[in-house]
Amino acid sequence: MTDEPRSAGKAGTPGNPTNSETPKPAEPSGVDLARVALRAAKEQARARGDAAQQKRQARRGGGLRSGAHADGRDPMAFGAAINRLITERGWEAPAAVGGVMGRWPQIVGEKLADHCAPQRYDEDERVLIVQCESPVWATEVRRLAPSLVARLNEDLGHGTVRQIRVLGPGGPPRNYGPLRAPGSSRPGDPYR
Repeated sequence: MTDEPRSAGKAGTPGNPTNSETPKPAEPSGVDLARVALRAAKEQARARGDAAQQKRQARRGGGLRSGAHADGRDPMAFGAAINRLITERGWEAPAAVGGVMGRWPQIVGEKLADHCAPQRYDEDERVLIVQCESPVWATEVRRLAPSLVARLNEDLGHGTVRQIRVLGPGGPPRNYGPLRAPGSSRPGDPYR
């Protein structure tokens, strides 16, 4: 610190508001003014161009158009679109099991396929439900179920099918209603 007395006319004193410690910004020169004006004009032109392009697109039906290079808007092959849909929706296991239903004779053999057919697949329990035409064939499928599950999992991936549930032949439809005899044990009982 110095012992000089402060005068009323010096910068930084209460009487003089200008502070010598913070320099006053210099006024922009002609070249700087030209640069600022050019930058502002470019931004305004870009904004007008963007607005005009949006108007043209709205008149043409909106949206971007596909150009010379491939992008996500281009058409894709049907098989690729189906595979993408199956993957996005998580339908891999049901689709694979659906393929098994179409190839059932090749998987289980012609003789067994003539007498039983897959009905549906329960994805939550991972159970394939098979219906047979007679109790004898239902017993045969139950006996072969462990080897069929192993063969199906080789084809579809481990753990896709945990169990095969076998249904016997379907009986006649039950006719419940006002004409049913009280105490009858099965559909079609004669009135006694």
